[in-house]
Amino acid sequence: MTVEIYRDAWGVPHLRAGDARELAHAQGLATAHDRAWQLEVERHRARGTSAAFLGPDALGWDRFARQARLDDTARRCFTALERRDPETAAWVRAHVDGVNQGLPEGARRAPEFTAVGLAPGRWEPWTPLGVWLATHVLFAGFPGKLWREEVVRHLGPDAVGLFATDGPGTSGSNGWLVTGERTATGGPVVAGDPHRYIEAPGVYQQIRLSCPEFDVIGLAVPGVPGIAHFGHTGTVAWAITNAMADYQDLYRERLRRTGDGGRVGDGVGAGGRVEALGPDGAWHPASRHTEIIEVADGDAVEVEVIETDRGPVVINGDTDPYGDSESDPYGDGGDDTDGGSGRDRGGDASTAPLSLRHPPRVTEDLGFSALLPLLRARRVADVDRAFDDWAEPVNVVQAADTEGGLLHRVAGRVPVRSEDNRTRIVNAWEPGHEWRGWYAPMPRGTVDDGIAVMANQRGPAAPLGVEFAPPHRATRLRALLGTRRDWSAADMAALHMDSHLASAAPLLDHLAALDGLTPEAATLRDRLLHWNRHMTADSTEAATYAAVRGAVVRRLAAHPALARLTEPRLYPEVFRPWLALVPRVAFALESLLRAEELYGIDRAEVVRAAVEEVAGDPPKGTWGDTHRLAPWRALPDPSYDEYDEGDEDDEREPGLSGDHDCVLCTSAVPGLTDRAARGPAARYVWDVARRENSLWVVPFGASGVPDSPHHRNQLPLWVRGDLVPVVTDWTKLMKDSTWRTER
Repeated sequence: MTVEIYRDAWGVPHLRAGDARELAHAQGLATAHDRAWQLEVERHRARGTSAAFLGPDALGWDRFARQARLDDTARRCFTALERRDPETAAWVRAHVDGVNQGLPEGARRAPEFTAVGLAPGRWEPWTPLGVWLATHVLFAGFPGKLWREEVVRHLGPDAVGLFATDGPGTSGSNGWLVTGERTATGGPVVAGDPHRYIEAPGVYQQIRLSCPEFDVIGLAVPGVPGIAHFGHTGTVAWAITNAMADYQDLYRERLRRTGDGGRVGDGVGAGGRVEALGPDGAWHPASRHTEIIEVADGDAVEVEVIETDRGPVVINGDTDPYGDSESDPYGDGGDDTDGGSGRDRGGDASTAPLSLRHPPRVTEDLGFSALLPLLRARRVADVDRAFDDWAEPVNVVQAADTEGGLLHRVAGRVPVRSEDNRTRIVNAWEPGHEWRGWYAPMPRGTVDDGIAVMANQRGPAAPLGVEFAPPHRATRLRALLGTRRDWSAADMAALHMDSHLASAAPLLDHLAALDGLTPEAATLRDRLLHWNRHMTADSTEAATYAAVRGAVVRRLAAHPALARLTEPRLYPEVFRPWLALVPRVAFALESLLRAEELYGIDRAEVVRAAVEEVAGDPPKGTWGDTHRLAPWRALPDPSYDEYDEGDEDDEREPGLSGDHDCVLCTSAVPGLTDRAARGPAARYVWDVARRENSLWVVPFGASGVPDSPHHRNQLPLWVRGDLVPVVTDWTKLMKDSTWRTER
């Protein structure tokens, strides 16, 4: 096999091979050379073995991965793929072979392996599917149903809507399409930026895949063959955003051990067989086994893995949330026997085990059959057909081709079931909560006046979801795009960087209505009322607004009416981002400030106290002084950790413009931190008419190797909003290496 690897000035790999399977091998090989540490972290996360070298901080995820049976689901999906689509299965195997060939060399270049004493392992054919599943299993936000249970428990069902907004645990994106009637070339432009937790190395890899059958540029997920989310084949380009659909259910289970096993919740060593009460009133066998999680610098942990007819039990319900041995953990007045040979738990959501039902576990399909057809696509119709096989996660897709074809649709698997399943935790033993097939046909959007915008708002996916992002980003993008009919690819960078914060309006309205302020507070208020509402890094007004907003959030969260939500039931650590009160208040602040009544809270006085607080100790710098990038690293770098946000001289990561509801979505968590852990994980502009005019950028660089010149060379451009040209002329690329290997 002959593979040619070229690189552009930014280190982006351009791969050329004799056929699609050789190319998949080359992609795995090149990725292993550039991203060996990242690949191995993702492999271990998919298997639930990352604590073995990352330590106790990774234990929460590993426990979830084991109990959710992520690796087993990936294995099942690959076995089914071999049966249903042997060509794609062989293509995935070739990719895995390339990863395994490249990992030893890649690991030698990556100092992290030495730092933790880790040797590169061996990828299995299903590992790419496991990486994909582990990356996306939380995208639909099923832990939000835990939060709704808490809100109903403390405040009642009417309060759920007050907090219904794009929360801290949700990933989103901007995406837009303009047709030829609005561009300088007369051809469409597709552009946008996926919003995720910013990781180092980045979650997207710029790459080019070329063989006699196709030649595609795009953003790949390291460890997964092909280009799934954002690609350009030369004649058609596509992009996705999170549809915000709800397609995962949580079931409250009644479980019992039979024989001498005791009750579920007695601990993993209790043993015995487990049965689950079904909607037919009968007890059905559940699978049960234990697994050992090794923990670096800690004791190994035994985990019980249970799966009912609904799905894996992801919350065992074995913690007494009240800290009171006399409390009733069964929700049945103290009678914890079932009249038979075992003991059961059920009733209250705080103590009942919870099982997760999600499409890949049910269908044994992760949608990998869409990947090769996407690479082979020549027209919008090809992309459309490919996305008919899409499964996980559910996305909104936009595409355009050189012949004028346009696409705006939802793709993925959404089960048909009761409304209760979609909004809350349901009882497994009650009839009416089963899945009844799949939502079809998937909804389609429109392109109006030459524009289509997707930004996680209520759009074509509205029938499939429960909570969506506020409309601000979508509204702003449509307004900006509507001002011109001569857009070029290069012009789109300005839209990526738009920092207008429409969600500031409710708080500023409250400020405007205040009277009787101290002179210092009145001056501060007047400054904010004349502010242009742009969250730019060099703005002192943006910093002041953020300080007032944070003070309002903290005061609302501390109010007795809401403070009951500060101590949710003791769910596993991995779900805590969805259950923390301060972030929930922060991201629902518009709704909370505009509600007709808020449980007796005097919001005018809350705002007054906040502005007086900030006037007494105003920010000393600009928004960018504290709104700094805070990327996630599997292996923390001490030089970047836990620095003082108030230290204006600290420049270990750059200051950023933008905010959660800006088009430039760099998310802080008001009330907790100004640092941005989430933001654009890439930016792209696909010029459909002239692919060579396309542009892209990632937060760090093409390489995950710290001493590579391409490790962080795109970061300054990403911060400024500049984009890197996509190089399509092979003569302008630099030859890297040629491998001749036997597969």
